[in-house]
Amino acid sequence: MYTKEVFHRSRELKRETRTLPAIVYNLSRTLLYRSGEKALFVPVRSMLYLAVIDLEEIVFLDGAVSRSNIVLAWQNFRARERSALDEPVPYEAVYYTEDSLNIMQRIQSEFQRALRQMDDKEQSESKSGAEIIPLKRR
Repeated sequence: MYTKEVFHRSRELKRETRTLPAIVYNLSRTLLYRSGEKALFVPVRSMLYLAVIDLEEIVFLDGAVSRSNIVLAWQNFRARERSALDEPVPYEAVYYTEDSLNIMQRIQSEFQRALRQMDDKEQSESKSGAEIIPLKRR
């Protein structure tokens, strides 16, 4: 069963070009592809935010204010401009609220922490479900 989520954007306040560390970009893509879904929801619990990753962008919702209004979006990732997978990825940050203008440094580090927690959880779940069964030889 699927649930349809609808998010709203207000007027864009500011747009700037930034770079995302390779570890954050690569892990966000890996987790999205592993999920097999069109979007991946990542709770950033330390800030009460929710990140939504899809193929086009990563958006952030402030759970303390409204879970349906986008406050910040990372768009137009240019991963192909890198010459190595460990290089940062240029992108555009789009700010929709006054508060979003002040959280960029923190959201970037807390988002990375949330991605790592999600990845660690997935890996521990996949390890705990594995079982080796010896083959009986005749």
